[in-house]
Amino acid sequence: MTLGQRLRHQRRAKGLTLDQLSAVVGRAPSQLSLIENGKREPKLSVLQAIAGALGVPMQDLLRPEAPSRRAGLEIELAHFQREPAYAALGLPAVRGGRRLPADALESLIGLHRELTRLLTEQSATPELARRANQQLRVEMRERDNYFAHIEAAAAKVLQSVRHTTGPLSQRGILDIAAQLGFSLHYVNDLPGSARSVTDLRNRKIYLPQVASGKGHDPRAVVLQTLGHFVLGHNDPADYGDFLRQRVEVNYFAAALLMPEKFATDFLRDAKADRALAIDDFRDAFGVSYETAAHRFTNLVTHHFGIPVHFARVHESGTVYKAYENDDVRFPTDVTGAIEGQPVCRKWASRTVFSSDDPYSSFYQFTDTGKGTYWCTVHVESTRSGEFSVTVGTPYQHARWFRGGDTTRRTVSSCPDPTCCRRPPAELVESWAGQAWPSARVHSHLLAALPPGTFPGVDAQDVYEFLQRRSG
Repeated sequence: MTLGQRLRHQRRAKGLTLDQLSAVVGRAPSQLSLIENGKREPKLSVLQAIAGALGVPMQDLLRPEAPSRRAGLEIELAHFQREPAYAALGLPAVRGGRRLPADALESLIGLHRELTRLLTEQSATPELARRANQQLRVEMRERDNYFAHIEAAAAKVLQSVRHTTGPLSQRGILDIAAQLGFSLHYVNDLPGSARSVTDLRNRKIYLPQVASGKGHDPRAVVLQTLGHFVLGHNDPADYGDFLRQRVEVNYFAAALLMPEKFATDFLRDAKADRALAIDDFRDAFGVSYETAAHRFTNLVTHHFGIPVHFARVHESGTVYKAYENDDVRFPTDVTGAIEGQPVCRKWASRTVFSSDDPYSSFYQFTDTGKGTYWCTVHVESTRSGEFSVTVGTPYQHARWFRGGDTTRRTVSSCPDPTCCRRPPAELVESWAGQAWPSARVHSHLLAALPPGTFPGVDAQDVYEFLQRRSG
């Protein structure tokens, strides 16, 4: 297509018709027309003859860019109309020749680009999302979950509002928004699918009126929204870009709520006392436990050399979020994705739910095939059920944490199915063929359908439930 457009451009620039050029090169006008319209690829000898007749180097005809913006749009239109997505619409092809007005050509190209964008978004299947998330987690692991450029951006913002000590207050957040040229407005009719809506024309950020203790931390939502502008984000190009932006703005918000200097000073003192504790870290900065746990992973490896892992696990045993740089072996699917996979029943993320007091401080050592890990777990209740938030580290680093002397210990041989993936033989014998659960559709975006005897349902849970009910 580009070759044909360049040939036509050079021919017209010389004031030649197809008939005149054909007489010079010894080829029929119809053959030259097919070449100009991108429907026939010329032989090298023909191309050399054409270049000679036009008095231009052959390289000029072979350059990859279109000879003009108009020609580029015509080429793009032809490519779009050859795509299966357009053919499936059953619409006629529009010829992008000189008779097509420029505004009509521009409009057609705009429609085709939007159609391609929508189809691309629709094709972002859960599998693609999981692959993108897995790649992002690899990048986070390689940098120990520490983003120096975001720390620098957050420090610059804090400096601009003269924040010099301790946690960031609500007043400080208002000052940051004003410094960036935005005003905050809390409304009760925000779309249910949006955490915030920003009016860029009037520089207003609309936020939901959230009751205290319910939903997302309103401070974090404001700072995440501002983070998009501070970090220079554009519309996400694909699902991987969308996930990366979410990670970066979450990091940015945490870096403002728990500034690096003050947070590392706090952790340094706690480590010296061998009393590192996510609970204390949370209380010192007035954030949620999960935010404190995430922020802990940002700083503790980079500043103190302590490798860690993090997990947020539903009471059903399903992983919703996870991160590791300590070689712990999370369960994965064939794409390498962790989300949606069932955690070993022997891990602290699961055993906490069966403890006598799951809402108190919970510590556990777990012996695994990759070594022994110590974990501290916190259980939180949400509208979607209960979740355990776990921070763990290899055995040798447990001494720096409060609870590092716990005597609670389990042994996990996962992914060996005899560990906990396969129900005990006596339960299978008792209930095989006599149980038929109906799976609840998993609402988590990145979750794959867990494998098992009953797709989407843990067989052992089913058998144990029936065993209890039957006495």
